This record gives sequence, structure tokens and C-alpha cells, in this order.
Amino acid sequence: MVTKDAGNDYVPVAQLAIEAVRPGERSFELTGRGRDGAEYRVDMHLEMPVDRRTRTVLGEIFAQSEWRVWRRAKDPLGLKQPGRSRKPVR
Repeated sequence: MVTKDAGNDYVPVAQLAIEAVRPGERSFELTGRGRDGAEYRVDMHLEMPVDRRTRTVLGEIFAQSEWRVWRRAKDPLGLKQPGRSRKPVR
């Protein structure tokens, strides 16, 4: 499925419900299961430290969220690129 947004093509990569959040001083690690049944991890890094209270609030918000990851692509994921072999290298 390709979705047009402001004239640009985006291809869905994953849609996942967040099951756990691990906050760090400048980061959050979110884990969850996608609609495809696979487990995913999303790491978000911030340019500044966040105080403990803010980390707690953001962690609670993220823990109740659903994430959709899209990428801009001319070709859908999984299509063979010309000149590239999928054979394993020995």
C-alpha cells in the first residue's frame, strides 16, 4: 500500500502498539508488537537531558501509544533492486 502525502510517496514499514518503555537520561526505548506479530524496538534520543518527573510523564504517555512508521520510497519494501543479488555470499 502506497499512501500519498503532500505529493510524496510513503510506504508503511510497521504499525505497533507500545508494550514497554524504558526511559534514560536523554533517551527512551519503546518496545512493542506489530500487527505482523513481530517484536519491534524504537529508540528515541533527545539532545538535552530530561528531569525525572518529565521522563515519568513521557514514559506513561508513550506506554499508551501506537506508532506507525513510514518511509519515503519509490519502490515498496522487499522489491528486488536491479543489479543486486539476494544470494548469500560464501
